[in-house]
Amino acid sequence: MPLEILIFYITELNILHTYMKQQLLILVIGLSLLTIQATGQSFKDQFRDLGYQQDSLGQITLLQKWEATDSKDPELYVAYFNYYVKQSGEETVQLSDKKPAGKEALELQAEGKTSGAPAGYMYSEVHYEPTLLQKGFDYIDKGITQFPNRLDMRFGKVYMLGEVGDYANFTAEIIKALNHGQQIQNKWLWSDHKPLEDPKDVLLGSVQDYIVQLYNTGDDALLEHMKRISETVLKHHPNHIESLSNLSIVHMIRSEHDKALEVLLRAEMIAPTDHIVLSNIAQAYKLKGDKKKAIAYYEKTLKHGEGEVKQYAREQIQALKKSK
Repeated sequence: MPLEILIFYITELNILHTYMKQQLLILVIGLSLLTIQATGQSFKDQFRDLGYQQDSLGQITLLQKWEATDSKDPELYVAYFNYYVKQSGEETVQLSDKKPAGKEALELQAEGKTSGAPAGYMYSEVHYEPTLLQKGFDYIDKGITQFPNRLDMRFGKVYMLGEVGDYANFTAEIIKALNHGQQIQNKWLWSDHKPLEDPKDVLLGSVQDYIVQLYNTGDDALLEHMKRISETVLKHHPNHIESLSNLSIVHMIRSEHDKALEVLLRAEMIAPTDHIVLSNIAQAYKLKGDKKKAIAYYEKTLKHGEGEVKQYAREQIQALKKSK
């Protein structure tokens, strides 16, 4: 996927994503405070404390007791998922002469050198044991089936599917969430079964993060997944500018420039001063070989853009004029 084509809408990662990436304890923040035992501690408190103590035997014993006490508690399924995800993961340190795609890496310099190209990269890699991880998926599936309006459960599953590179099911789960959201008018619930604030924005913002995640793999085979997700968003939210732009990028990478322009010009009608839309239109005309229209749209980008996008437009105008 050529990077110069891409000008994406990047959203702020929601709290759930950030928590997952930092802790690798999936959805533990969602454990319920509802079931209080004689000790005065909830199952959530006990599960959390046992996790801090790295007492996995204590955790599974507690989960079994929790299930026997209240098998209808939605947070039970979140906790089981959390447990099996953590048990299935093993983190290792990797060395490579190439920077890993989509990962943070420490640059290594050759001995005696303080600048120049890195000699290599060091980064962490988490490997998941399939049988244990599947048990986690089985529990979160039970939770989603019984409590289909819990968006945190769906996001937890999507996150882990992305972690293991199962992008077919990753995409399928995102599409299921989009379709279910339409059925319930996006009245999503979050942890503790509480209504989610700004549910539509959280859903669509997270979907945009997932689209960027697919793109960042650099795997053209995943373009179809990006297309299917974007088309599903547009089916329910036809004026969603980000998804129109995403769809146009898929077409551009596939050299379907007329299809890209059809989508982008529709987006321009909705948001005529959106500098990302304008820049992508310019890029589509440039790839098509229409320098005059490309320059015209880069000039519009220059007028309405900001930061690096504005600088990029200026450079493109100069390069296109020189090549006439």
